[in-house]
Amino acid sequence: MGLLAFLKTQFVLHLLVGFVFVVSGLVINFVQLCTLALWPVSKQLYRRLNCRLAYSLWSQLVMLLEWWSCTECTLFTDQATVERFGKEHAVIILNHNFEIDFLCGWTMCERFGVLGSSKVLAKKELLYVPLIGWTWYFLEIVFCKRKWEEDRDTVIEGLKRLSDYPEYMWFLLYCEGTRFTETKHRVSMEVAAAKGLPVLKYHLLPRTKGFTTAVKCLRGTVAAVYDVTLNFRGNKNPSLLGILYGKKYEADMCVRRFPLEEIPLDEKEAAQWLHKLYQEKDALQEMYNQKGMFPGEQFKPARRPWTLLNFLSWATILLSPLFSFVLGVFASGSPLLILTFLGFVGAASFGVRRLIGVTEIEKGSSYGNQEFKKKE
Repeated sequence: MGLLAFLKTQFVLHLLVGFVFVVSGLVINFVQLCTLALWPVSKQLYRRLNCRLAYSLWSQLVMLLEWWSCTECTLFTDQATVERFGKEHAVIILNHNFEIDFLCGWTMCERFGVLGSSKVLAKKELLYVPLIGWTWYFLEIVFCKRKWEEDRDTVIEGLKRLSDYPEYMWFLLYCEGTRFTETKHRVSMEVAAAKGLPVLKYHLLPRTKGFTTAVKCLRGTVAAVYDVTLNFRGNKNPSLLGILYGKKYEADMCVRRFPLEEIPLDEKEAAQWLHKLYQEKDALQEMYNQKGMFPGEQFKPARRPWTLLNFLSWATILLSPLFSFVLGVFASGSPLLILTFLGFVGAASFGVRRLIGVTEIEKGSSYGNQEFKKKE
């Protein structure tokens, strides 16, 4: 193990990275709160500023993937599709099998200039997660309780509000509703069999309400749907902790572009279109497991330096006073002060671990274990 690889495994460095992310995030959230005063004056200026503030926070996580772990992301698609990336509004459909699937999506957003303006249909619980949920609130992210009777009006209103968004945005949909587990898959396929739908091997049964509503509300704004099927070479199952420890992964993403005009206007027909899409995604995963690659040309968009420069800037600003403070604490010789500081370090470590835990599969929601048994 080289020196750099060894340093990446050290807990102290993880704490420092976490410190920079948390403190910079709190600063960014405070500035975002101040920008609310701009909304009555210029809604579009408010949005552009918040896109850049969000970029400054999200890009720190992308930096971990691109520069810390040096994970590589390869696209399997065609040249015409690549040329449209970052130049149109789009709905993204991504399979939800991995702890870092969102991070792989974000790194593509970053490389094509839409990270700050990226959107997602997110579960309501995330609104209350410090930094993540708070930043999303200022970005006008659409939150839902995943109970359509209660969500319908909120989701429609939130989607229509994005119709005049000034920056190109990629709107992410996890149509499966929750992350894949064997238990959820078994229950999901029982429902599929009961409804006479084809069995899926690698995905959960897609929930169509969010998709059909998003397509309906964003028609005229969004130009296309990008279907993204993600997998990792070597049958790896990466985690955010693995990324933090500097483990390198190789992600492959098959991207297919569907112009919005190809998606039926009728809700039932659009739902059928989505079910057919997931059958195709299943076939793509089967091909990947057999051949080790997806069909199509391979593209490796170059990582940009901005994520690294952004993190180094925040680290320079925040770590210098931290080091001075730590030296002062231990130089004081006060047992009470030192113990208080160590207690704070322990609490900070716990907080960072809880934030990481949001992405862990085994700590994911139970949504899907029983909800699939209810009629969608």
